[in-house]
Amino acid sequence: MTTHESEIRALLADRADAQQTKDIDRLMSFYAADAVYYDAVPPLRFTGTDEIRRNFLRWFDGYVGPIGLETHDLTVVAGEDTAFAHMLHLDSGERKGGLQASIWVRESVCLRRTAGTWSITHEHVSIPVDPATLTVWLPADKDQPA
Repeated sequence: MTTHESEIRALLADRADAQQTKDIDRLMSFYAADAVYYDAVPPLRFTGTDEIRRNFLRWFDGYVGPIGLETHDLTVVAGEDTAFAHMLHLDSGERKGGLQASIWVRESVCLRRTAGTWSITHEHVSIPVDPATLTVWLPADKDQPA
């Protein structure tokens, strides 16, 4: 594993911790000012840290307490000043209204290193759907066939 790959893995682990604890300021410190974030909720595209912050606060607000976020199948490819990662997250926790369902989320992240510091410049999350019913796919096992 390269030094840059280790740095990216550490950044993503720190970011996941900030998400789980709903630490919005620490979470936003991982994003470049001009970052673009594609989400599964409208308006689907969030540009810049102000819009991304509002989207994360909306997500945080849907949970009564901390957010469970397990990272699976993390792959990182890092060059000198750019990097790419993709992973699966198992998102869980007590949602407002008492819902306790877990959901798998797919994620791709692009990063740029400027003045020795890595930051997220592009992120894309999506939620898998069951192709037969076009509903959100909620399997217990990420490798369970549809």
